[in-house]
Amino acid sequence: QVQLVESGGGLVQAGGSLRLSCTGSGRSFITNSMAWFRQPPGKEREFVASISWNGGSTTYTDSAKGRFTISRDNPKNTVYLQMNSLKPEDSAIYYCAADIHNWETPTQISEYDYWGQGTRVTVSS
Repeated sequence: QVQLVESGGGLVQAGGSLRLSCTGSGRSFITNSMAWFRQPPGKEREFVASISWNGGSTTYTDSAKGRFTISRDNPKNTVYLQMNSLKPEDSAIYYCAADIHNWETPTQISEYDYWGQGTRVTVSS
């Protein structure tokens, strides 16, 4: 059974940091694109960041640029999202995803094949 499992969410004050992790099992994702999406309360799921198979390319939504960093550790089949200078509007359920048909940095939800169950991030003001 293929799974992506996120961890690292929690409650943090505005200006603080969190590091999310997502580990895959059941198959290797080392040749595939990986990404983080989020779904704020009452809103649709949205793209946050994606990373190419070897980590050489990354893409970020505008609100994440300069504050968030996506990275991966292929031997561990794990992708990370380091989030700094967090704002209340970053509060959401964060999901990792894998696109097994791509190795670059896709940004569309429909392109991703596997999803984690999500981890909640709450940023207090």
